[in-house]
Amino acid sequence: MIKNIIKKRKSYIVIIGGLSIVGLTAFNDGRGMHHQKRSLTDTTKIPAKYGFGRVVTQQEIDKWDIDVRPDGKGLPAGEGDAAKGKAIYALKCMACHGATGEEVPGVKLPAPALVGDTAAKSKPKTIGNYWPYATTLFDYTRRTMPYNLPGSLTDNEVYSLTAYLLSANKIIKPETVLNAQTLPLIVMPARKLYIMDDRKGGPEVK
Repeated sequence: MIKNIIKKRKSYIVIIGGLSIVGLTAFNDGRGMHHQKRSLTDTTKIPAKYGFGRVVTQQEIDKWDIDVRPDGKGLPAGEGDAAKGKAIYALKCMACHGATGEEVPGVKLPAPALVGDTAAKSKPKTIGNYWPYATTLFDYTRRTMPYNLPGSLTDNEVYSLTAYLLSANKIIKPETVLNAQTLPLIVMPARKLYIMDDRKGGPEVK
């Protein structure tokens, strides 16, 4: 009697163990198939195009490709002088940079001062004592000003504003006409303060 009971229990144990093995195998196989299917599904769902954007035109590229280099390369045709620049300054720049572009004691302007002494250690930093190249003043003004409508100035307006600011900083004479030929010839007082970075490897600070 006891022997029969032991035999039956062994049979149950063998059956349960077998079912467990079969179940685990099926579970693992299912997970593997699931991962395999999901991987294949993800791959096949990647679209050839997402429908965003469009091909930029050469005309649009040219509109943004307007950089002017320190040697003057990139300067456009046109010209301007300080008298015209002063009128443009009053209309489009004075609200942020003040009536003359100079720092006024006790007055906090929305934008930095532009006009000041050309001495190397004078403050605040302005075009006169801190800007190394006159040509890049043109580039910066054309690209970023006026603050509320950058890129809206014509090339003649930018030449005139550049002339006015350089004249106000006593770097050029008021009657000087600036264009693509005359602007690169101006040597800014602060240029000598800058060191050309011609390193090839070595320490980070020259």
